[in-house]
Amino acid sequence: MPTPAYRRVLLKLSGEALMGEQGFGIDPAVTAQVARDIGDIQSLGVQTGVVIGGGNLFRGLAASAQGMDRSTADYMGMLATVINALALQDALERQGTVTRLATAIEMRAVAEPFIRRRAIRHLEKGRIVVFAAGTGNPYFTTDTAAALRAMEMKADVILKGTKVDGIYTADPMVDRTATRLAEVTYLQALEQGLKVMDATAISLCMDNRLPIVVFSLLTPGNLRRVVMGEPVGSIVRA
Repeated sequence: MPTPAYRRVLLKLSGEALMGEQGFGIDPAVTAQVARDIGDIQSLGVQTGVVIGGGNLFRGLAASAQGMDRSTADYMGMLATVINALALQDALERQGTVTRLATAIEMRAVAEPFIRRRAIRHLEKGRIVVFAAGTGNPYFTTDTAAALRAMEMKADVILKGTKVDGIYTADPMVDRTATRLAEVTYLQALEQGLKVMDATAISLCMDNRLPIVVFSLLTPGNLRRVVMGEPVGSIVRA
């Protein structure tokens, strides 16, 4: 069996990744495809944690801009990530993959509370751990939650699955002159305002020298290719 390039990874999924071509909600077919890709790398022996966003259901920042209290809006966004995490957990378990759902906000009826040592033990036992509810604090994005969980889990890399095939100088959906960058540094990502992750998350990764790989999740098998070390997408590192 080929040897993966990474032993333990943290996969960051946006909520929009689960809605496919829909304008809102969760597309079961897309969720099933994502689950198959995650199960595929798990079968290689790669220990996998997943942080998922909630933008397909509710955006705290957008609601705050319309007058809602920012803390309230952010807590609502955290609850949206739990809905997405439950959908992903169900898709994973329907294909026979053992998972655990850990939330930063305690809700014992649907998930276990996030405890770092317990989560690491789950990974060591070959279970996929889905982290929901962000950091559990308002004013922090799920990008920051992904960087934080990756550090706590001692992950080798953050894999950010998106709708585009890497990092571009501008939004390729809007600007046709945008060019893809195969490799950038943390400072370049911050200084040029590249839409990789938010500034807090990138700073955390820079301080701990944790690489970030940005790739298209829409292409089946891409996740496996990234884990095997193939030049897929773009990488951010020192």
